[in-house]
Amino acid sequence: MIPNKICYNRIMKLLLHCCCAPCSISCVTNLRAENITPFIFWFNPNIHPDTEYESRKNCLYKYASNENLELLQEPNTDEHICCYSSIEHRCLKCYQIRLEKTAAIAAKENFSAFTTTLLISPYQDHELIKQTGENISAKYGIEFLYRDFRPLFREGQAAARKSGMYMQKYCGCSLSKNEALTKKREKK
Repeated sequence: MIPNKICYNRIMKLLLHCCCAPCSISCVTNLRAENITPFIFWFNPNIHPDTEYESRKNCLYKYASNENLELLQEPNTDEHICCYSSIEHRCLKCYQIRLEKTAAIAAKENFSAFTTTLLISPYQDHELIKQTGENISAKYGIEFLYRDFRPLFREGQAAARKSGMYMQKYCGCSLSKNEALTKKREKK
């Protein structure tokens, strides 16, 4: 369990936005240790190309099934809506789109709160995710359950590798894919 955090035993129904299965492992384990049963939510229109989207989705579905987790999916209505040519605001827009959809579903389906596995990644803008979640929480009148899951990142990644899960090499959008390819070339 993450130290110095309030235990939310009163939360009966939590909608957990999941970006991928590897990032979900430690989040789910930690939430379960707090007697919170998360419902998995897949909505990631940022993932590009379609083959990458399907690989991540299928891996998460298999993980959810193996862990007996309820899974909700919102079909993407706009193809790759987070793929921007400008790096400046891409992450904020991407966080907003995914967390807003999560909060809307959580409110509509009478969840007690919502959160995201994005909070586990040391590569994401953690404070921006937190602020975005809190702003959206106020808009929809549903609690944003904040956790700094980052201390659990390596443990979850190791568990994912051990179980043979698909491990992506970039965040999801075409800009992050290009950045990853550039870094790889520079290392060589």
